[in-house]
Amino acid sequence: MITPQTVAKADQSHPIVYIRPVATSDLPQEIQEQVDGVTQLFAVHDADGERLALVANRRLAFALARENHLTPVHIQ
Repeated sequence: MITPQTVAKADQSHPIVYIRPVATSDLPQEIQEQVDGVTQLFAVHDADGERLALVANRRLAFALARENHLTPVHIQ
């Protein structure tokens, strides 16, 4: 079975990161307070599921990943 970890290890020069939408209501209260009025952000996660970043939109998430030599993949 191919797992995200297997795929990420296959290309160490540009590891895969996963981009997914996140409802701000699902985030900790301190983050919700910082993004008052925003209903959705995009999270960037590594192959182990660790959140690396939260950004305002999908386009920015992909740009951030590529700027850091990562291969972004959108998931729901």
